[in-house]
Amino acid sequence: MTALLSLGDLTVSRNGVPVLRKASLALHQGERLAIVGPNGAGKTTLLRTIVGLERAEAGTVCLFGDVCSEEKHFRALRPRIGFLFQESDDQLFSPTVIEDVAFGPLNIGCSEDEARSRATEALAKLGIAHLADRFSHRLSGGEKRLACLAGLFAMRPDVLLLDEPTNGVDAVNGRTLFCALRDFEGAILLVSHDSAFVAELASRAMLLEDGRLQDAEIHSHAHVHTHAHVHARNGDVSKRSDPDT
Repeated sequence: MTALLSLGDLTVSRNGVPVLRKASLALHQGERLAIVGPNGAGKTTLLRTIVGLERAEAGTVCLFGDVCSEEKHFRALRPRIGFLFQESDDQLFSPTVIEDVAFGPLNIGCSEDEARSRATEALAKLGIAHLADRFSHRLSGGEKRLACLAGLFAMRPDVLLLDEPTNGVDAVNGRTLFCALRDFEGAILLVSHDSAFVAELASRAMLLEDGRLQDAEIHSHAHVHTHAHVHARNGDVSKRSDPDT
């Protein structure tokens, strides 16, 4: 089966310092792959490189079977990838929620009626149709997160890239967010420090540490309460990373 997206020996540097070192992964239809690791490990850089917002100095980015090396390659395929930024305020820019959610469909050539229909459908799917005419900047943190996700759903993507999806989300909106992502028919690549969310949503995980990706396992330890962790498969305690730290 051809991967929806794949990275091969990807190296990305910033100011001459490697952020990603020969990172490789493949994401297939229906998978939910979590990327975990310490702060500053390069997780956001990884997501940005996948959609061409950061450029690799070596290695390959392959989207839907096509190798992407120039902006024109990424631009043609970005509509098939929904990228949820780490900060909602970096993603919401239209005055009202309905305008923001409809912007993506309009940008790819949908008529105003079709764009609004898609936006209305996406808002209803997330249970926030009542927010359609609200000012985006006046929403709560959880409402902003759902509005951003609605904007992605309105594009009907094949893949979602999620950067800290539970960031600033309360329990009620968090459950709505989880259910919507659980029911999403495409593939998901998520970056998260939320161990419980990762354990509940992800089908597999990879650990990014020192710029390198390696397969990891999702499991739970018995503490005073059940606490989910993701560890490297090599079993080296010195290389273990607790996403909560």
